[in-house]
Amino acid sequence: MKLCTFISADAERIGAFVDNRVVDLCLAHAAALTNGEPLQFGVCSADIVELLQLGEAGMKELQDVISWYQAQPESAQVQLSHSLDGLHFQSPVPRPTSMRDGYAFRQHVEAARRNRGLEMIPEFDEIPIFYFTNHQAVFGPGDVHVQDLHCQQLDFELECAIVIGKKGRNIKASEADSYIAGLMVMNDWSARALQMQEMKLNLGPAKGKDFATTLGPWLVTLDELQDVTTATPVGNHYDLAMKCVINGKDVSTGNVKDMSWTFAQIIERASYGVTLFPGDVIGSGTCGTGCFLELNGSKVYDPAWWLKPGDVVTCSIDRLGDLTNTIVLDTP
Repeated sequence: MKLCTFISADAERIGAFVDNRVVDLCLAHAAALTNGEPLQFGVCSADIVELLQLGEAGMKELQDVISWYQAQPESAQVQLSHSLDGLHFQSPVPRPTSMRDGYAFRQHVEAARRNRGLEMIPEFDEIPIFYFTNHQAVFGPGDVHVQDLHCQQLDFELECAIVIGKKGRNIKASEADSYIAGLMVMNDWSARALQMQEMKLNLGPAKGKDFATTLGPWLVTLDELQDVTTATPVGNHYDLAMKCVINGKDVSTGNVKDMSWTFAQIIERASYGVTLFPGDVIGSGTCGTGCFLELNGSKVYDPAWWLKPGDVVTCSIDRLGDLTNTIVLDTP
């Protein structure tokens, strides 16, 4: 399935893609109930996190609602769904329960360190690391609002992200893929001047990262990706091409399969002694060539290229869609 959050009549709705339309799942659920369908939960949540919290039974009921919708005449389907044209998508998970971002692509780490005159750090091969970022500053496609200090070396980061679909603690990598509800495109916006200043104090990124993360345009469940999935004892690899285009110019390419650490291994590390919850988001980290910090340091762009207000940034991953954002400068 492809699940999304969209705006209709100034309200958030959750939807599923069926035959190039987006089904309003709450409307379809209510209509199915009215027509006597034996649905367990009575109402359909208007929030994907609440839907995930219902577990396997909730996802089964969601499939039942979609099957009921597909059996209806076209006239009824039109009343319960939207065409894609002009539909305003939000982040698929507008309010994650938490947000971690990994550091899983060796090419990115090697290049970033080389550009600073540093050798590759051996600890990269010992543990999959991550940091926490601001789960209250999550946005979807559309405008990304920044302020003056953010525009001092403003950067994108081309990433893939997962959403945790069920509660778990001390999860083994061999079992961790079953905890993934789906994959989506992620852009981890970065104010590099702020980040470089604060990281001299060795506490990791904070103000340089906390103002915006964009996700979307939809969440793709793992059953849709079986033909591009390679299973290993330490988790799945996903053969999904990645690309970033800025103002119509190709800037970055990569592939999710090039992650040196799998999402399953990151889940194992993150869940050690800690409970993960439905709705937690975990990013892959930046793919190789997936940001200006790396590209500028490697002299791909000289003089350096940084983002500015008015720029249009599209991060794309095969099967997961195109996440397009426009940078807008706000005044305090």
